[in-house]
Amino acid sequence: MHTVAGMTSSAVPAASAPRWSPRLWAILVVLCGALFLDALDVSMVGVALPSIRADLGLTTSSLQWVVSGYVLGYGGLLLLGGRAADLLGRRRVFLAALAVFAVASLLGGLASSAALLIAARFIKGAAAAFTAPAGLSIITTTFAEGHERNRAVSIYSAFGASGFSLGLVLSGLLTELSWRWTLLLPAPVALVILVAGIRLIPRQASQGRRTRRFDVPGAVTVTAAMMLLVSALVGAPQSGWVSPRTLGSFAAAAVLLAAFSIIERRSRDPLLPLGIFRSASLSRANVCALVLFGSYVSFQFLVTQYLQIAAGWSALTTALAFLPAGVVVVIASPRMGPLLDRFGSARMVALALGCLVAGYAWFLRIGVQPDYPAVILPSVLLIGAAFGLGFSSLNVQATAGVPDAEQGLASGVLQTSFQIGGAIVLAIVTAVVDARGGNRLAAPAALLSAYKPALEVITGVAALGVAVAVSGLATSRARQAPAGTERRAEQNELESISS
Repeated sequence: MHTVAGMTSSAVPAASAPRWSPRLWAILVVLCGALFLDALDVSMVGVALPSIRADLGLTTSSLQWVVSGYVLGYGGLLLLGGRAADLLGRRRVFLAALAVFAVASLLGGLASSAALLIAARFIKGAAAAFTAPAGLSIITTTFAEGHERNRAVSIYSAFGASGFSLGLVLSGLLTELSWRWTLLLPAPVALVILVAGIRLIPRQASQGRRTRRFDVPGAVTVTAAMMLLVSALVGAPQSGWVSPRTLGSFAAAAVLLAAFSIIERRSRDPLLPLGIFRSASLSRANVCALVLFGSYVSFQFLVTQYLQIAAGWSALTTALAFLPAGVVVVIASPRMGPLLDRFGSARMVALALGCLVAGYAWFLRIGVQPDYPAVILPSVLLIGAAFGLGFSSLNVQATAGVPDAEQGLASGVLQTSFQIGGAIVLAIVTAVVDARGGNRLAAPAALLSAYKPALEVITGVAALGVAVAVSGLATSRARQAPAGTERRAEQNELESISS
């Protein structure tokens, strides 16, 4: 038996594990396809950003809302999506949200203004906020905890990580035609997955107690707070960090977050039972998720613009520069199951964050004339390794030991950390670029001088994640216990928290 960061997994050899039926494989592929599409949509807009900027006349601060609109809708409503999956039925929520995703994709591709584009991106992100936790909770309630679940989650995570990594490449190809194709393509793909899901995913009864209610005030409050926080961070360089507008926005965001805390403590059926964070391993997993996704979204935002605007690379060339990261993710992610069984998720998360900070630190050597073989390629490979190792490990760590009825909540909390991290870190990085005059600069050397401090901030955020992950290793060694005893204790603790 191996203790895996707060979970216990049986060390049963893969050869003796029960075979999955063709229908079970088909269900897993449908769910993986939806996650692939969600992740694809986050990154596929990346290479198209300079074209969107030129076509719609956007500044750096307004352009980031094309990315943040999606991740805020995604992250702000994920907890509500997880609760909806638990109460209304995972199949029903998954299929309905997938249909909305398809329609929003069509609207985004046809948008004629920045406001309409950002609105469509927010709606699409909100739809993904319901498909992601529903899909993961279907997996975690279908496959038994331990080797089988590790295997399923590693495959599922491989699709998500691959979609996020390879989305840039596909975006480069489509942007050569028009940036609108990067937004239109997900619509027909979502429809295909929807039809397959209707046929393959079995009907399930609602997993929650029928007497439970949705915590709509909590969902609205936390989403509004995140939007105000991001808006304040992005607008501060123009308005001034001590201007009434900036200070008022920060104050309003703080009030809304405090109100959210009060609502959750007083609600009979809270959106986010705050007691769930008594689990140190779950809290660390969420902090590391915030760091992993938040830093990379910001890195991608800066690098794709720098390579195209300052270095003069085409959209396709920029996309191909990131292809090795996608290859690493595709190779590494499906093989994570045995590694998780042997080494545990805590060690794999620490290794992933170590690769991440190394990749960012190496990229700081970038010059006015980008050196791909010596600087960009090693960075991209290290970042790809971080995603390949980190996605599966974080998903396993965050959902281990959680009762079936609360799987939607656990997966929703983790995905919220991913997406909210993307919005917050990107807002900070954009503010740094704006403060250095990045909106007004065109010369490559001047633009690089504006981007370098922002890249240093990204590296610092990754280093913080390494510190959190390493603290988890020290804690797990200090609290080693017999596997069976630890598992029963954690299960009892989580059940008491959930109730």
